Amino acid sequence: MARPGRDDDAMAERPEGEPAPNPVWFKPIMLGLMLLGLVWVLVFYLSATQFPIPGIGAWNLVIGFGIAFVGFLMTTRWR
Repeated sequence: MARPGRDDDAMAERPEGEPAPNPVWFKPIMLGLMLLGLVWVLVFYLSATQFPIPGIGAWNLVIGFGIAFVGFLMTTRWR
């Protein structure tokens, strides 16, 4: 007996070994991290090495590229 309000396709089972789809939040977080890393590096260069965190110098580049790298690593898990 079918449940009201449920789509029959949603109830269908995946073939054995097929990975589950990503949650809804995965893609926006992935893209957001890549863009945040890019903006971080751009702010560092355009502010003449004073911002986003003053006093740590070139470590701002490491932080910016690290944030973007986490976003790019997430692309390997995107389905």
